[in-house]
Amino acid sequence: MPFHRLEDIDAWQDARRLTRLVYGATSGWQDFALRDQLRRASVSAMANIAEGFGRSTDGDFARFLEIAQGSALETASHLYVASDLGYLDEGAFGRLYEEAVGLNKRIGALVKYLKQSRRSRRRTTTPRRTTTD
Repeated sequence: MPFHRLEDIDAWQDARRLTRLVYGATSGWQDFALRDQLRRASVSAMANIAEGFGRSTDGDFARFLEIAQGSALETASHLYVASDLGYLDEGAFGRLYEEAVGLNKRIGALVKYLKQSRRSRRRTTTPRRTTTD
């Protein structure tokens, strides 16, 4: 699963879509604190995927992806607050929540892939020779 460009990463595309949906759903809100926190959480997921992609190792990439997972779930949590306060109807909440949880799962799959590919690369290295005297 080599990536040549940021735009090739499905999880980043999902994070971008979530961010666009969050901005659209919150555009008329007067509760600026919750609106801004929800927007920041979704943008953070997208930004951490990008920042991890820009790092030099799969391990660094995986660490930033795990942070992005946290931001996706933070977004889901803030959606509950918005729903509880009546800012989102049930349909809007459900769509946004599914996007946030789906993003978390997609990022998790990418983390798993990166960690497994690192292990498999280590296994394919030449084993050390030991002397038997």
